[in-house]
Amino acid sequence: MRLRLTPREDSYYDLFADSANNLVTASRLLVEIISDGSDREALAEKMRACEHAGDERTHAIMNRLNESFITPFDREDIYRLASNLDDVMDAMEAASDLIVLYQIDHLPKDVVRQVEVLERAAELTAEAMPRLRSMKNLNEYWIEVNRLENQGDQVYRRLLAKLFSGEYDALTVMKMKEVVDALEEAADAFEHVANTIESIAVKES
Repeated sequence: MRLRLTPREDSYYDLFADSANNLVTASRLLVEIISDGSDREALAEKMRACEHAGDERTHAIMNRLNESFITPFDREDIYRLASNLDDVMDAMEAASDLIVLYQIDHLPKDVVRQVEVLERAAELTAEAMPRLRSMKNLNEYWIEVNRLENQGDQVYRRLLAKLFSGEYDALTVMKMKEVVDALEEAADAFEHVANTIESIAVKES
């Protein structure tokens, strides 16, 4: 274990935890948004509020990074983790916005599976963040998120096959594909978060 002779700036941990908890809220909003009969415009407004809250936390981390002489781990890794978390939020907000803008009334059933993957990845990420302080018991987290991302890839491929099966007209295909692409980007971004945390944990061990 690396010996540290200087104090560390611990508020980063709280900011990362806040960002991850915000992703849990966003993922649960997505669950509601894709449900038939939901007030999608009102939910999309809540999602935009989540996105703004995420931006504020990202900016707070970046500002703290500029002001801090001592950081809990490498500055580049702090920047990368903050950016990865922000990418997840941006992708989920984009999917939400597209569903409303395109007025997509009925989404394919596998979109529910995509969102379930995101909700579980968000929960795991939020559970993992407090463990950054000790860098312990994190390996199961990144293994499971990688497994979820692989599962999400399979669902995404099934969705593409369905969209291009001839069941939908060309305009509907274009609209739905943008939504499922955004959800796939969110799953990829969760994997990037997990990979970044794995890299940090390896360096700090």
